[in-house]
Amino acid sequence: MSTKDFVEKDYYKVLGVPKDATEAEIKKAYRKLARENHPDANKNDASAEARFKEISEANDVLGDPKKRKEYDDARALFGNGGFRAGGPGAGGSFNFDLGDLFGGAQGGAGGFGGGGLGDVFGGLFNRGGGAGRTQPRRGQDIESEVTLSFTEAIEGATVPLRMSSQQPCTACSGTGDKNGTPRVCPTCVGTGQVSRGSGGGFSLTDPCVDCKGRGLIAENPCEVCKGSGRAKSSRTMQVRIPAGVSDNQKIRLRGKGAPGERGGQNGDLYVVVHVDDHPVFGRKDDNLTVTVPVSFSEAALGGEIKVPTLGGPAVTLKLPAGTPNGRTMRARGKGAVRKDGTRGDLLVTVEVAVPKELDDKAREALETFREATASEDPRAELFQAAKGA
Repeated sequence: MSTKDFVEKDYYKVLGVPKDATEAEIKKAYRKLARENHPDANKNDASAEARFKEISEANDVLGDPKKRKEYDDARALFGNGGFRAGGPGAGGSFNFDLGDLFGGAQGGAGGFGGGGLGDVFGGLFNRGGGAGRTQPRRGQDIESEVTLSFTEAIEGATVPLRMSSQQPCTACSGTGDKNGTPRVCPTCVGTGQVSRGSGGGFSLTDPCVDCKGRGLIAENPCEVCKGSGRAKSSRTMQVRIPAGVSDNQKIRLRGKGAPGERGGQNGDLYVVVHVDDHPVFGRKDDNLTVTVPVSFSEAALGGEIKVPTLGGPAVTLKLPAGTPNGRTMRARGKGAVRKDGTRGDLLVTVEVAVPKELDDKAREALETFREATASEDPRAELFQAAKGA
């Protein structure tokens, strides 16, 4: 179908809406007409099928604000689709083909440039005669996994990551055709997508089955990629894992996935991080945890204790007299790295160590202590609370 035919079509009339119709009005009109003329509801009705295609084409232009503006501008430029000029004689007129007028013009011609008017409207109606007119295609997203040590997860690390993905076939330069000259798919007209009704007047977009979503069809399929334009490729890249990642966290690296086609953006790389356990330290959100054993005398009398930190020097904490078993103290700024660059804390839990064996001197000292504290019953409050309950 020629450019002239397209611009002469009155898409507003096809959908039965005024030229100043809102997007909502256009969508409502399209859904109603699509429901009435859908091929599923009109079996073996060629006229309904043709009407449905015409409605879909009108919605494709008027439903897209950018395409609609270009369409309106084009119709305003050429008198609302009336490609006619007054001829000699009363009421005389004749038709002319825009392709004859602008097809071979180089510059001038209304400022359309060297490509001719066909290039101007080719993008509007998504039609053209070569692979360059097809739509860009974004590359696929890739997901991979990496396992870090506990310390690497807290401090950050750069790790090699080997990935397999679909890359443009080197044998055919990604065209899928061994001669490098694929043709535009006639089914989807190069978009790689087709619309279908889903009931209730709604339309869904699916990848074109004829070209497998590429928008191109290889007349002479490449023997290496079998016409797909893609070939499996492996590569190793250095990936920086930020400090402070947690186990099973998924990191998104934009543009590090599979390459796009025809100028399309690269896909993204998603890295799932697994973190090994540490023999000493644990983690709670942005804080690290550690359990430190203390002697009975340290817990009872108090004092200072040294506590290890992850990858740094030990810190000294003051243990108050009478510290109970299980009490947690805080060493500020010794935890995991947060998103803003600051660090969480190190949570130190005290565990009173009970000696398994005592020598005579130690036993004698404890016997003396027991006699001195015999009047104190540590379970008195427990029994009192039990009776009052």
